[in-house]
Amino acid sequence: MARFIFITGGVVSSLGKGLMAASLAALLQARGYKVRIRKFDPYLNVDPGTMSPYQHGEVYVTDDGAETDLDLGHYERFTGVSARQSDNVTSGRIYQQIIARERRGDYLGATVQVIPHVTDAIKEFALADTDGHDFILCEIGGTVGDIESLPFMEAIRQLRNELEPGQTLSVHVTLVPYIAAAGELKTKPTQHSVRELAALGIQPDVLLCRTEHPLPESDRRKIAQFCNVRPEAVIPALDAPSIYSVPLQYHAEGLDTQVLRCFGIDDAPAPDLARWHDVTERYFNPEGEVTIAVVGKYVGLPDAYKSLNEALVHGGMANRVKVNIRWIDAEIFELDESDVAAQLEPMHAILVPGGFGERGSEGKIAAVRFARERKVPFLGICLGMQMACIEGARAAGCDDASSTEFGPTDEPVVGIITEWMSKEGLQQRSAEGDLGGTMRLGAYDAVLAGNSHVSTIYGGKTLISERHRHRYEVNSAYRETLEGQGLIFSGMSPDGLLPEIIERPDHPWFVGVQFHPELKSKPFDPHPLFSGFISAAVHQSRLV
Repeated sequence: MARFIFITGGVVSSLGKGLMAASLAALLQARGYKVRIRKFDPYLNVDPGTMSPYQHGEVYVTDDGAETDLDLGHYERFTGVSARQSDNVTSGRIYQQIIARERRGDYLGATVQVIPHVTDAIKEFALADTDGHDFILCEIGGTVGDIESLPFMEAIRQLRNELEPGQTLSVHVTLVPYIAAAGELKTKPTQHSVRELAALGIQPDVLLCRTEHPLPESDRRKIAQFCNVRPEAVIPALDAPSIYSVPLQYHAEGLDTQVLRCFGIDDAPAPDLARWHDVTERYFNPEGEVTIAVVGKYVGLPDAYKSLNEALVHGGMANRVKVNIRWIDAEIFELDESDVAAQLEPMHAILVPGGFGERGSEGKIAAVRFARERKVPFLGICLGMQMACIEGARAAGCDDASSTEFGPTDEPVVGIITEWMSKEGLQQRSAEGDLGGTMRLGAYDAVLAGNSHVSTIYGGKTLISERHRHRYEVNSAYRETLEGQGLIFSGMSPDGLLPEIIERPDHPWFVGVQFHPELKSKPFDPHPLFSGFISAAVHQSRLV
């Protein structure tokens, strides 16, 4: 029988509920329990797939092709448990399902209402696909008191009454701000937030108090008294120097112990935290450092490239070096070409990430050209690989080489492919379809050339599976042109139609991939492409 932990947040947003959920899951997992984490998002978008990265940060893609909240990336990185479509739901998806059922007549003429129909759909989502798990952690997006989150709060209240006693737990994440003028921490916001939650029928069992300063014992007792919890269930959560030290920090404060105690579990095995000690040791004790240029489109918001940022850090851990990331807006290279050398010459490696649209594309191509000509280690991801192919075609004499994503072109090196084969058979899409429906999403296989650089990077494998999120593909009709210029197609889809990986054998380290390897990288299991990329950057740092 699975036990449920419901995680809510109060006072302000961005308190780190997702990181807290991931850390708690990692601690329970370290004790031998099987965990799964879910995210309830109150917004009306069906999923974050069509939202601007500046609005929502990156879109995290699962193996089964779901476009989900970036918190699912934290969940995977901290637990190693692959997320699924069933681990993220939005108000939009809930209402979409309910309206579809109403149109079919599934409700037999009944008036469709928030209670019970919406709350029942939320509970159905929470309870589905839980067999074989010891703990299901459910994070509720937003802040207590938000109008849009009320149906989710009501569903939690109902579940806590309907499930067996001792089968559910409420963890509330709040803020204890420090008022500099008064020189003290203030507990009143936490008290009010808990009162608001209690007014919705949910009494928290554990309070996680985010604070910039140590929480005195007197304040813990005060919070416990006014919020109706035990003092030991008031857990201080100070700002951490790295997200990867958070599980160890929360364990030291007793979070997992208190959670288990609330469930009546007193005989749990001690956690095996060896891999987290190794991760933090590698992170805090590097033996060198490298600087990586990320030439992208959404560099104004680091969360837009959250998984990429973490994967680079993981690559640094694998090589025991600190990775300094220099975020560079690709558009600046379009305004002044002299900036390309000025900005990129000090870099030890260059990465061009994924993205959508024409803006900044010529700047990315300029960065690819610099990496090719100056023999600087290069990694192109998704759109970055496509820009590398366009740059290669132009170097081969196709001056008008471009992508149909950017408008009509006589040299469509990149374009929409409407049919391809997968393990499930023929897949089709229409260029005129909904934006979400024209994507190639989720895990797809790629066949690697046996004598290729990437095959070596993947440990000699010739068949891999990676996650995709894109509409446009490199046109394999240009293969001969590109390979004549030195750009080799070293990874293809199993049917041989879609280029998945490119490389330059005459270059120290030049790889482009159509998929998103960053989505599968973990601190205790860095992705081989990022380990190899940072290793090449380390070698480059010794040459300059």
